[in-house]
Amino acid sequence: MIKLKPYKLSLLICGFIITGISSLCAQNDEVSEVWVSDQGDGTFKNPVLHADYSDPDVVRVGDDYYMTASSFNVAPGLPVLHSKDLVNWELIGHALERQVPTEHFKTPQHGNGVWAPAFRYHNDEFYIYWGDPDFGIYMVKSKNPEGPWEEPVLVEEGKGLIDPAPLWDDDGKAYLVHAYAGSRAGIKSILVVKPMNEEGTKTTGQGRIVFDGHENHPTVEGSKFYKKDGLYYIFAPAGGVSTGWQLILRSENVYGPYEEHISLAQGETDINGPHQGAWVDTESGEDWFIHFQDKGAYGRIVHLQPMEWNDGWPTMGEDPDGDGTGQPVMSHKKPDTGEHPIKTPADSDEFGGDELGLQWQWHANPKATWSFLNPSKEQLRLYTQQIPDDSENLWEAPNLLLQKFPAEEFTTTTKLTFNPNEDLENEKAGLVVMGMKYAYIAVKSKEDGLYLVYSFNEDAENGAEEKEEIITKLTDNTVHLRVKVDKDAQCTFSYSENGRSFKEINDEAFKSVEGKWIGAKVGIFALKEDKINDSGYADFDWFRFSK
Repeated sequence: MIKLKPYKLSLLICGFIITGISSLCAQNDEVSEVWVSDQGDGTFKNPVLHADYSDPDVVRVGDDYYMTASSFNVAPGLPVLHSKDLVNWELIGHALERQVPTEHFKTPQHGNGVWAPAFRYHNDEFYIYWGDPDFGIYMVKSKNPEGPWEEPVLVEEGKGLIDPAPLWDDDGKAYLVHAYAGSRAGIKSILVVKPMNEEGTKTTGQGRIVFDGHENHPTVEGSKFYKKDGLYYIFAPAGGVSTGWQLILRSENVYGPYEEHISLAQGETDINGPHQGAWVDTESGEDWFIHFQDKGAYGRIVHLQPMEWNDGWPTMGEDPDGDGTGQPVMSHKKPDTGEHPIKTPADSDEFGGDELGLQWQWHANPKATWSFLNPSKEQLRLYTQQIPDDSENLWEAPNLLLQKFPAEEFTTTTKLTFNPNEDLENEKAGLVVMGMKYAYIAVKSKEDGLYLVYSFNEDAENGAEEKEEIITKLTDNTVHLRVKVDKDAQCTFSYSENGRSFKEINDEAFKSVEGKWIGAKVGIFALKEDKINDSGYADFDWFRFSK
């Protein structure tokens, strides 16, 4: 007889209740407990996604909207989200199963990899372009946004080529706009337009610089290419990730010269650096702009702004002084797209399927030996992997299984059963909050049994050693681990041996910080110090988010 967990049993009971309530149960199962933008009264609040979907871009196909975002070094990469109304989003897949080049990304490459993608629909196919600052500009395509996606194509090889966006013109000619990463190219704050072949698979010339932002728009980047009413538009953020504004360039010729206009800035609001995203319209004729806000440990979270065109220039958000430069709104009437159910990207996971939930990402390209999903037991098993020999901490551990912070305040709880290898000591498995600083609570094996430990690192990126505190010796190998994240990303860890009463372990909350170009993440791991012919393992029953 299969014994269902209480949480899953309640969902099963829902299925036997009358149809209306059954639908409600199914819908509630898809909605996050910690962040919902849709207010249920025809309005939404910003951010629409309080999660690190940085550098978002959106494409509309009919009445469907698809979003992607930067994923940097993690795998799978290039998340693909779907919405019917630009407010309610669900994660439906990834366009990159593994980062390329695959061998390079088998170890963590913090801050490298997928930068600022562009999402487009052309000739009945979906295209995503992105720049890898170390290798060049890539493209993947698919007829179905849920996948499968074709193998990546290197459109142009080179160092420092970033933030590309294609444009297929009315005459069939194709172009690519992109920026430069100063750290690799030795120059930044310029945009270049290059010709491409019609297939969009190769640039065919060196192109020319169409805009220099050194004087008035430093760090201009994140370019998106559009054509409207016979004019070419380049949407590009400038001024820096956390302090910038949204620049619009306009020209009658694809190679310029381009006029300039600022369409969105912080203004009198608390939303710093509102920029870099996607102009998208609705079937009813409305215009909207999706952008990010850099919120430190929470990453670059996603906002939605109304947008209007005046005299051939867009204005985003609200424009209290009428100068054409808008400022962000914190709430607004939803887009005119009809009624649609409330949806959010998944966060909690019961580990009941035969594949990992789409919300999970590894620190590097994964190996098959890292994990095993057991549908019959509804558990995720993580096998302990050896920490790299040259690493002093988790910064270089590739097998961290993590997901984004989904809200400003939340609590995460997991239940694990640890079975260490009897021939090894110092294996451990636990719950981690990861960034350039990190902390975790874990079960650790020693010669005389299992111990609960709390470890933290104040400078992981630069190789600092962990500091470990032994909390208690455990009487059983099953334990519940929890972290509560409060405002300002203050993290308090606790544990329970009975699943009911939890004991806090850190007198002072650990203040989490961002990673390299990403927000902090929360997740699980299983590690060992030495390598022999087998490993221990930890079985995780579930991973749940709550208020």
